[in-house]
Amino acid sequence: MFTLDELNAAAALVHAAFPPTPAYAWPLLAARAGGPVWVKHENHTPVGAFKIRGGLTFMDRLRRTRPEVKGVISATRGNHGQSLAYAGARCGVAVTIVVPHGNSTEKNAAMRALGARLIEHGEDFDAARAHARTLAAAEGLEFAPSFHADLVVGVATWALELFQAAPTLDALYVPVGLGSGVCAAIRVRDLLGLPTEIVGVQAAGAPHYALSFAAGHPITIDRADTRADGVATREPDAEALAIIRAGAARIVTVTDDAIAAAMRAYWTDTHNLAEGAGAAPLAALLQEAPGRPGRTCGVVLSGGNIDLALFREWAMA
Repeated sequence: MFTLDELNAAAALVHAAFPPTPAYAWPLLAARAGGPVWVKHENHTPVGAFKIRGGLTFMDRLRRTRPEVKGVISATRGNHGQSLAYAGARCGVAVTIVVPHGNSTEKNAAMRALGARLIEHGEDFDAARAHARTLAAAEGLEFAPSFHADLVVGVATWALELFQAAPTLDALYVPVGLGSGVCAAIRVRDLLGLPTEIVGVQAAGAPHYALSFAAGHPITIDRADTRADGVATREPDAEALAIIRAGAARIVTVTDDAIAAAMRAYWTDTHNLAEGAGAAPLAALLQEAPGRPGRTCGVVLSGGNIDLALFREWAMA
């Protein structure tokens, strides 16, 4: 993976687009958890999610090393697509995004507003990803995966900011979709020589990394049954799994009801809006807190991009 020098260079690139996001220890969350809780507010980036960091580093490397590429295509449930569209507009690279039918209306609108060509195909992320690969070959476009070294080094800048801003954390909870966020956190922790446990978090209805972590090899599931679209994936990335198994303490699964409770906690305790994947780390921390009292923990609020109708129906029911 990346070196500390490469990480610092990525941070400089990211910070040319926007400043470091806040990291706060919220007292009401501490009361719930029985110890300090540091929240890394990636919902405060220009696209409302941490993925923008990887989009910037991916597009910068592509523009510098392969300027002949005429366009990029990828699949997403929203935040990865917004990151590529944002970075593509800055770098002058056309971006096409494939989303599944029934995807977030507001995320789709945001991607279009950022200049992306949006195509709807398939019933879930994995079907959309397969179609994106087909279109990449047919149209001569560069396929941008959701897990890639050039993405991970950019994403890692949020973990660098958090570890520099917060005291030494006993544990850091990170949502796991395809793995860029948690792999980035593991690498930054190791580069800085910190003792922090990295805990991956998945939805109970989409536990492919949790199953794979326990089994020691990739396990694909048939269905991603969760409203948390940022972690609604079915097939693990083998490279990401190897990094997670080597560097994460465990992977915790949380129900959609627990995620909804964490979304409500974010709203009442911090007045921040969290999407499902963004609330999952807090849900996992609160789930484990009774058996691990007195810890100083971190959670990444990885995104706040949730449709208003879904927030009302799910979190406020």
